[in-house]
Amino acid sequence: MAISQGINAKVPHPARVYDCWLGGKDNFAADRLAAAEAIEIFPKTVESAQSCRAFLSRVVPYLTEGAGIRQFLDIGSGLPSAQNVHEVAQGIAPESRVVYVDNDPIVMLHARALLASCPEGATGYIQADIRDPEGILAKAAETLDFSRPVAIMLLAMLHFVSDAQDPAGIIRTLMDAVPRGSYLATGHHTADIYPEMLEFARRMSELNPDFTATLRDKKQVTGLFAGLDLVTPGVVQISKWRPESEADALAAAALWGGVARKLRQ
Repeated sequence: MAISQGINAKVPHPARVYDCWLGGKDNFAADRLAAAEAIEIFPKTVESAQSCRAFLSRVVPYLTEGAGIRQFLDIGSGLPSAQNVHEVAQGIAPESRVVYVDNDPIVMLHARALLASCPEGATGYIQADIRDPEGILAKAAETLDFSRPVAIMLLAMLHFVSDAQDPAGIIRTLMDAVPRGSYLATGHHTADIYPEMLEFARRMSELNPDFTATLRDKKQVTGLFAGLDLVTPGVVQISKWRPESEADALAAAALWGGVARKLRQ
């Protein structure tokens, strides 16, 4: 794969490592080495990554069909894969509008090339960091109407925000910008379910210090939904969030996750 300006191919990037786990080809040797080392530490890594993608594929239809959401802000979207947010949402409601956000230039290159909106809707792309929520909101407003409900998606992303960087404050900034009836969906890495994740997180942080991982327990993840109304079944292992089959429910997943609605303006 050609290397574009601003891309460091010698250091593994979370989006590209995740791409490796999902069987993608938009990654470099450093990403593949990190992906392999992660699997050695936590053998269920690939299954957990697949569970995260499956969680997304259940959350988006719930929000589109069940909650009537027509706008999505997907922060930390990663490289394009099967069942991207706009494909699922626009397959149900063609007028849906989606903005993807990631800080890896490769993600933006592929997003612009591959993630074309259907004519009735719109798709936007922002290269930005979750730690700059105000900047994200300013750019997203070019595509999304913040006077109408928005679903903010933070899947496998908040563990890259340290306690000092205030993940709860970032969420408040994002949710304060959207009206009543908006939603937050998140999945967060934890060591509660698989203790091997402690070594997993330590080693992945060591390989790329710009993306150190902060694992959080179920109580901490639940606290990130403060002020919002969690929908059933609340904060659970993501494979157990409204599974469509027994196989879905039993799949390995090293993340707590949930979906919640904003009830007050």
